[in-house]
Formats: sequence, C-alpha cells, structure tokens
Amino acid sequence: MTRPRKLTDAEVAAALRGLAGWSVEGGKLHREFRFRDFSEAFGFMTRAALAAESMNHHPEWFNVWSRVVVDLQTHDAGGLTELDFELARRLSAIAGAASAS
Repeated sequence: MTRPRKLTDAEVAAALRGLAGWSVEGGKLHREFRFRDFSEAFGFMTRAALAAESMNHHPEWFNVWSRVVVDLQTHDAGGLTELDFELARRLSAIAGAASAS
C-alpha cells in the first residue's frame, strides 16, 4: 500500500469546505458528535470502528455519554491526508444514519 501524501494547507482548506461540521484543531481534523444517549453514541462508535478498520486508519476519540469527540491525522505522513478526509466523510455519513434512526 502506498503511503498517503501530506496535504498542503491549500488542499486542506479546499477539502474542509466540503466537510460540514469538521474543523482543523492542533493540526488534526476535529469534530464533536452528539447523540440522543449513550447507546446511540456507542452504536456510532461501533459502526465507525468497523469503517476505520476496513481503511486501516484509526481515529483518536473520546466518549462521554452522548458525546463523541473525534480527531483524525495520518501520523505516518506527519499531518492531514486524503485518508483523513475520507474517514471523516464516512463518519459523518454514519452519524447521519444514526440520528435518522
């Protein structure tokens, strides 16, 4: 597998424009997800873990009750890559499906 390439600041800014709810904090893609309760948050984390594992790209995250905070960065590349943005899109889609149920 080819190592992902670190994106330039301009590429990060352009990719971020198409990613609602996400920001860059401390050099990482960052988002806080809120759910109705712990069960819904944990269900999101379970589905997110399966997606992340399929990509071999794993988030830094923190969970308390109905809140899940996610930070993404490709450590091998030393910054943000397309892999981070792809996982962010998948997580947003999973969260949308969770809150639609």
